[in-house]
Amino acid sequence: MIRHILRRLRTVPITLLLVALVAFVVLRVTGDPVEIYLDINATEEQRQLLTTKLHLDEPVLVQFGLFLSELLRGDFGESLQFGGPAMPVVLERLGATMQLVAAALTLAFVLGIAAGIVAALRKDRFADFAISGLAVAGQSMPSFWLGILLIQLFALHLRWLPTSGTGGLEHLVLPAVTLATFLLPNFILITRTAVLETINELYVTTARAKGAGETVVVLGHVLPNAINPVLSFLGLQIGRLMGGSIITETIFAWPGVGSLMVKSIFQRDVPIVIAAIFVVALAIVIANLIVDLVQSALDPRMRLD
Repeated sequence: MIRHILRRLRTVPITLLLVALVAFVVLRVTGDPVEIYLDINATEEQRQLLTTKLHLDEPVLVQFGLFLSELLRGDFGESLQFGGPAMPVVLERLGATMQLVAAALTLAFVLGIAAGIVAALRKDRFADFAISGLAVAGQSMPSFWLGILLIQLFALHLRWLPTSGTGGLEHLVLPAVTLATFLLPNFILITRTAVLETINELYVTTARAKGAGETVVVLGHVLPNAINPVLSFLGLQIGRLMGGSIITETIFAWPGVGSLMVKSIFQRDVPIVIAAIFVVALAIVIANLIVDLVQSALDPRMRLD
């Protein structure tokens, strides 16, 4: 187990190095960084000073080396919007994003597994057709459209929930449901398939022959052996979920990293964007490591060491 953790942690620098390379290339390809940072009213002296500060007068390889050395020191540059280091601004918003992602992931995971089990146990019956049909429909539903629809219904028409912003738990409901719907259909369909493949195994038949109740059979024998495909899917979709949070945060004015990135892109605040990308990449790597550890704890067949 420890060896596996250390082996996975060794891949983190490689991942972050690739992220740094992509960020550096995109920053150079999308235009002159001086033009991106400064507005049209900038003087020639300001342009020259920024060129020297960004090391743009150096060869490209030297620029990339200096760029990496600054990142290793945690120096992502000065934010143009906030007038200070970029990373503290991003970290200040990270808590709101983690709160939203955790709520949405918990909702999608619990409801997806429950609905998938019900659909599998009621195979070819009305409940199965209804749940599977809703799951397929949910897969084709854009999250931005669903978010606007939920605001229209529950916030503007029924006036049950606030339209945007943060505060109590009522502010978390609509964005969490919107983001959860991003993954919920897949959780349902994968759980249904996994349960159907497991429910006819010999150890399940043996448990029933010994007189175990249906609840004990499903929760004690079927689910622990059917959960691995769901967890594997979860690990693969962490990045997709973080990406979906950008749209959700923008729709509901949720003060997280996603909405900060969108605002910073429009404001041409490159240091904030780069710092946010690194934070999100690191969060995805850590989340996948946690999923691997959970899988190994639930399935003794996985010998991670």
